[in-house]
Amino acid sequence: IYAREEGAVAAPTAGLHFTPELFAALDAKGVERRFVTLHVGAGTFLPVKVDDTADHKMHAEIGSVSPETAEALNAAKARGGHIIAVGTTSLRLLESAAREDGTLAGWSGPTDIFITPGYRFKAADMLMTNFHLPRSTLFMLVSAFCGLETMRAAYEHAIENSYRFYSYGDASLLFKEESDGRAPGIGQGIQ
Repeated sequence: IYAREEGAVAAPTAGLHFTPELFAALDAKGVERRFVTLHVGAGTFLPVKVDDTADHKMHAEIGSVSPETAEALNAAKARGGHIIAVGTTSLRLLESAAREDGTLAGWSGPTDIFITPGYRFKAADMLMTNFHLPRSTLFMLVSAFCGLETMRAAYEHAIENSYRFYSYGDASLLFKEESDGRAPGIGQGIQ
């Protein structure tokens, strides 16, 4: 499933939660899946070392979304389906391939998109990801996706319940904050 093409310096850790048994269960439910290529870079693990995020230089990662994958994701959204990005790096790649109207186009190249609270997401409705370090670009991204207060509550819950953090820890399924800034509804946010 992973590392069909050389180029990444790290594993796509959110995807490691997907076992053959989980894929079979998703297939049985009729859940479609599409793959993108992203070469995870070493910079994904770097902390933010500046006080003002506008001064942070985001690392670039190389990736591609095939025209066929873009077309399939657009068709799923048109049918009322949901796009679930698996991993923050995949979400960054999808956002790089997204047009202003939210549709996706085939895309290939480097992305250094730096997603912080206030960003308007266009591509995905949900995000499966691990629990990230504070002061990291990854925590900023999930805070932008769900809302900072939702993520603070989620992390407090995770700490109180001994969830495992970082690359090989537990995963969360996050729902995108409403476009008007409201937190995800009851039963959403973190599952």
